[in-house]
Amino acid sequence: MAGGWAREGAVNEQIEASTREAIERMRARQRQGGDSAEFCVECDEPIPEARRQAVPGVKLCIDCQSGRDTAYRKTAGINRRGSKDSQLK
Repeated sequence: MAGGWAREGAVNEQIEASTREAIERMRARQRQGGDSAEFCVECDEPIPEARRQAVPGVKLCIDCQSGRDTAYRKTAGINRRGSKDSQLK
């Protein structure tokens, strides 16, 4: 149920496109990964073999990566796929 000038299914197409782009970014990161480090570059703790195989090119242990993932990141705050009206608010 699209509203306004949007055609039927437009919202789902936007969601699918965003998801597809996120997956492509993740795959590209894995392709460029290279060799995994045996020890974390931040805390010098050993990185388990299973993690090194699961995430090609990994440089951080799970604890350090979790800390980075939960750190605050400033975002633009604009939905680039959003309607013009939603960006005017």
